[in-house]
Amino acid sequence: MYLIGITGGTGCGKSTIVKKIIDSIPEKDICYLSQDSYYKDNSDLTFEQRDKLNYDIPDALDFDLFYKHLKLLKSGKEINRPNYSFTNHLRTTSTTVIRPKKILIIEGILILSDENVRNILNHKIYIDADKKTRENRRVDRDLIERGREKENTVKLFRELLHPMHKLHISPVKKYCDIVLDNNELDSACDKTIINFIKKILSNEA
Repeated sequence: MYLIGITGGTGCGKSTIVKKIIDSIPEKDICYLSQDSYYKDNSDLTFEQRDKLNYDIPDALDFDLFYKHLKLLKSGKEINRPNYSFTNHLRTTSTTVIRPKKILIIEGILILSDENVRNILNHKIYIDADKKTRENRRVDRDLIERGREKENTVKLFRELLHPMHKLHISPVKKYCDIVLDNNELDSACDKTIINFIKKILSNEA
């Protein structure tokens, strides 16, 4: 199994790129794991307390379980991936079975914050976009998909998300094998990664 980590700040276009990759590679060859499934289960806290937590720092994630699952998949074993509710800021009672395939895509803003996770990855990719581009994309997404008000989303981005980006996300570029510019909507980031994956698969054939 070949593990590819894809990271970058909120609004850089990671999720869109990953979707295009998964749609372009045969299902039998590729599986996917998102950092978002591995937020800590803070069920000992009230909703009000959970709602005030900062989820854009490495400590918000259960890296022990994340790394354990990556090791199991790489060794050829299936895992029961946790399911996480962003509405309640809690893990749900259900899990999702993920079975190992030739390629595993791991995606998330903080995945390279953990040394064990960094070291188990075969290839690390950073999707880059400037602050204004990321802010505009985040605002558009929250307005359309989450029904949030523009003013609140802009405030969140400028006062929390971007400062956390500078502190925890941008510095991991130094660990990446490649940095791809995704400021333009028609950038070729997805094609670059898809061609890379197809080359890996052809070498295994």
